[in-house]
Amino acid sequence: MARKPLEGVRVIDLCVVWAGTFATLLLADLGAEVIKVENPFVWHPMTRGGRARPPKEMLQGLGVAWSIGYPNREPGPRPWNYSPTFVQMFRNKKSFTVDLRRPEGLDILGRLAEKSDVVVENNAAGTLEKLGVTYEWLKNHRQDIIMLSMPAYGLTGPYADARALGVHLESVMGHTLLRGYSDLDPSSTSVIYSADYMAGAQGALAVMMALWQRERTGDGQLIEMAQAENASGMFAQAFMDYALNGNAHGPIGNRSVFGAAPCGVYPCRSSGGAEMAEDRWIALTVTSDGEWTALRRAMGDPEWARSPELNCQSGRAARQDFMDQKLAEWTAQFDDYDLFHRLQAAGVPAAPVLEVSRAFDDPHVQARGLYQPQRLYDGLGPYRFCTPFYRFPETPLDVYQPPVALGEHNDYVYKELLGVSDKEYERLRAAGHVAMDFDPSVP
Repeated sequence: MARKPLEGVRVIDLCVVWAGTFATLLLADLGAEVIKVENPFVWHPMTRGGRARPPKEMLQGLGVAWSIGYPNREPGPRPWNYSPTFVQMFRNKKSFTVDLRRPEGLDILGRLAEKSDVVVENNAAGTLEKLGVTYEWLKNHRQDIIMLSMPAYGLTGPYADARALGVHLESVMGHTLLRGYSDLDPSSTSVIYSADYMAGAQGALAVMMALWQRERTGDGQLIEMAQAENASGMFAQAFMDYALNGNAHGPIGNRSVFGAAPCGVYPCRSSGGAEMAEDRWIALTVTSDGEWTALRRAMGDPEWARSPELNCQSGRAARQDFMDQKLAEWTAQFDDYDLFHRLQAAGVPAAPVLEVSRAFDDPHVQARGLYQPQRLYDGLGPYRFCTPFYRFPETPLDVYQPPVALGEHNDYVYKELLGVSDKEYERLRAAGHVAMDFDPSVP
């Protein structure tokens, strides 16, 4: 089989939560050997789950928190290997354990750095520095090493020491107030995690560019990628409109930021009958006069749609409330999938609004094989998990390592990569560095 694009590249993963962890997932999918460094004495919330050993009563009290969906709703003896917070992000990676708070643990990391190409981290400001892990320290172990640091707000500036998750970055950069509906305040806006995933994708790209540059120059480098600045790229139009015109926009619901009309989400008939039409929805957007003509034709050209005022985009945008009402009356007659295919055949951009369960079993998703059966550590499963997002016909990508268990590759890292003797390995195990369970002191 052909080599994967990043085969031969070794990455040390010092990441927590999602942004950095998603970056290393993409690198791993592309063939890099990603080694997740984990401390059995330290728990990082929302990396391998909310808690190492969550009591069942706590799980029952968390209600709609979908990140606690353990297999069969049972945390099991090693919950850290099964939490959905972790499972989707840890495929195709290796894991080894070491206590970096101790000098010998730091020495072990240094020895691994000598044999690695890249280090990726997105810890809270100052976390790694307190341990002694800096870019200069890494360079002492390998001169051409590449380090990607993904601080929340950057390594400099008034907010450099601030702690944040994706939701806070989106708030401070203006995204939270751009979402939702104009008649509701931000307290009704749901939390999303797009900043984490966008940061991860951009971080992986930055690493690949640094590797390419190193091939040309022989030099490594420190990449700084402030996640907040990266998040601003998701809604650059809002910043530019303010810079150019002084417009400070608020939320507009499902309306189009480009003025396309009609644009919205409309009710469809559910399998339970017309009286439950609110259970099914379809997203529909008309971006041109030609698409408006196509929509009229698909609707049977009703009298209300023949109004001359609706023949141009500005006229439709001015009467969107009226069109929303009329469209909702029409769409409510149809099954969402049937209407989706009808509108697509007519040349109108539309798609059903699917909950996770229906998206999981969507015929297109099934045909593409996005979710494939995999087993978790300890033989749990199989369950269907997401596969790599890229398709390289000449260098096929796949899931060659199911979500990695804590310390699953201790033998490989310590003995094969670092050359630790059996006797020394057992000493490190007795000292707590080598483990497959979090220490009992970790809640």
